[in-house]
Amino acid sequence: MSALATAPPRRLAPSARRAVLTVHIVASVGLLGEIAGFLVIALRAAASDDPAVAAASYDLLAIFSAAFGIPLSFLALASGIALGVTSKWGVLRYWWVTAKLVLLASVILVGALVLGPGVDAMRNGGGGAETRIVAGAAYDVVVLLVATGLSVYKPRRRRRT
Repeated sequence: MSALATAPPRRLAPSARRAVLTVHIVASVGLLGEIAGFLVIALRAAASDDPAVAAASYDLLAIFSAAFGIPLSFLALASGIALGVTSKWGVLRYWWVTAKLVLLASVILVGALVLGPGVDAMRNGGGGAETRIVAGAAYDVVVLLVATGLSVYKPRRRRRT
């Protein structure tokens, strides 16, 4: 097992922990809202018969990703790891914390490998990426909802080692 899973946590002062937790919650909820909005705009773009509406929608999706999606994804990841390393939950000690880490990593990968290139293709006249963009955004929404549920219910069983 790794040092992240077995090392005793370095505790943060209560005020610092609350600050990091606040950043994590805001970033995570913001990311869920961003990707839900992204999905709605992607659906509108894919269903539009008006090329100007579709083009403007894909331009907006590129702005959403750069201004909100990328920074919020990495802020949620960094603050989540910071919370895990400095709390009783650890990063790899409990399966639900590890699952949240993997789910967030998959959201980042879908953004980098599916959504970003798909939006770029649509903006540059490549076309044909509508379904891929909608499917990727829908996946991200579902995954972030699952991660939120794990945060609320915190199944307490430790991972088997």
